[in-house]
Amino acid sequence: MNFEPSYGISILYGPNASGKTSILEGVHYCALTRGFHNALDSECLYFSSDFFVLESSFLDATERATTVRVLYTKEKEKKIIVDKSEIKPFSRHIGRIPCITFSPAELVIVNGAPAERRRFLDNAICQTNRRYLDDLLAYKRVLQQRNALIGQMYEKTGSQKEMLAIWTDSLSRLAASIVYTRMQFLSSFLPLFQTLYQLLSPDEHPTIVYRCSLGKVFHDSSIDQLYSQFLVKFEETEREEILRGQTMTGPHRDDLLFLLHTREIKKYASQGQMRIFLIALKLSQHRLFSDILGEKPICLLDDLFSELDASHSNAIFRLLETCGQTIITSAENKPYSHVDSISIESLKGIKEM
Repeated sequence: MNFEPSYGISILYGPNASGKTSILEGVHYCALTRGFHNALDSECLYFSSDFFVLESSFLDATERATTVRVLYTKEKEKKIIVDKSEIKPFSRHIGRIPCITFSPAELVIVNGAPAERRRFLDNAICQTNRRYLDDLLAYKRVLQQRNALIGQMYEKTGSQKEMLAIWTDSLSRLAASIVYTRMQFLSSFLPLFQTLYQLLSPDEHPTIVYRCSLGKVFHDSSIDQLYSQFLVKFEETEREEILRGQTMTGPHRDDLLFLLHTREIKKYASQGQMRIFLIALKLSQHRLFSDILGEKPICLLDDLFSELDASHSNAIFRLLETCGQTIITSAENKPYSHVDSISIESLKGIKEM
């Protein structure tokens, strides 16, 4: 199947389960090396298939082309080939083609577990900050090593205590850098988000609070100050961590509080309010990326307008008109001007390559 969207807004319409989301899945794979809903590669195969191949070409703001080829088989590991060169590790490709997504399944960012909000925050920062991605990967490795050691420390020996101190120091340095970067990101993101949200719902007042496992931290804290706080916290909780066999403090335990009128949105808001909150998060992410990168990310928006009233749909559409290339899936063709409407059935009519 071949698909060539217009530069502006494309609406890909057709019945449910007709393959519209698969188009977004393919673009997302080529841009960010993984599936649209973080599914396993094996789950993205057709039922009767043993492999998939995706080929794409992206143009940046200067009209420079980047070609991406993704190959996956059940027997071999996935390959990502960019401009004819294989990319390893895949993290080297993250940020090359900025991309923003929306799908109803992502409502768990707003109303789900803390891990969903951390994933949203981490994915957002990684696309514009290579150092942050490196820190996250290193943090996960060090955390795994520290947890393994803690799990063995039923009776502390001198050598184990020395090794724990080494892992704790490494983890504290990485944790401080990660928390610092998250708070800096949010200080830039929050004003954009609040302004954009009120374009969609003028009478509501949202905010976002970073809840750190350290306890109270200040937005003007330096990395060195956070590092010192982590060392103190780990010393205070060392005995309990050994009893529990796990690291109890760090960015892997942090959360974002989403508030509407000072009340936590996942506890008090309606489904419609949570949906608008998520859409505002995503569109604010697009604006921030544009400001940082000087490049408008691709917008992949799955089933965007379902369960929205006409007023909110029109307000969102006006914002999307400034977002550059946007691909929206819909069960029905939408009667908007300046939009390229494409039937999924017409794409299936094109001979597959």
